[in-house]
Amino acid sequence: MSENQARDKTIAIINTQAPFSNAAGKEALDAALIFGSYEQATSLFFLGDGVFQVIGDQNASAIDIKDYLKTFSALEFYDIENIYVCQQSLTERNLSAHFHINNIQVLSNEVFSQRLHQHNVIYRF
Repeated sequence: MSENQARDKTIAIINTQAPFSNAAGKEALDAALIFGSYEQATSLFFLGDGVFQVIGDQNASAIDIKDYLKTFSALEFYDIENIYVCQQSLTERNLSAHFHINNIQVLSNEVFSQRLHQHNVIYRF
């Protein structure tokens, strides 16, 4: 595979875990930043309990865990601009679209699925 073919791959990272419940959220964010540093077209998707990762006012200090959520502000420096949240996941959890990062698109299930399946590679955390 040539270098250009590798760059043409699009990567989707699906976040399905609540922050601080395990290491999956931090690992997903780390993977996104690594792909971004190699100029891979990377999109983030938040589904199920993963939507809690982008909701504002999380308090990691209350449970004595390092707060990785502030690292989401670095996404723009890695040209990661496609960030999608499932509307149904927000609704099922009675959450409003009050996010701690910018440029999030809230999508219906159908559109969420369509965007996800436009990617060549999908990682689920």
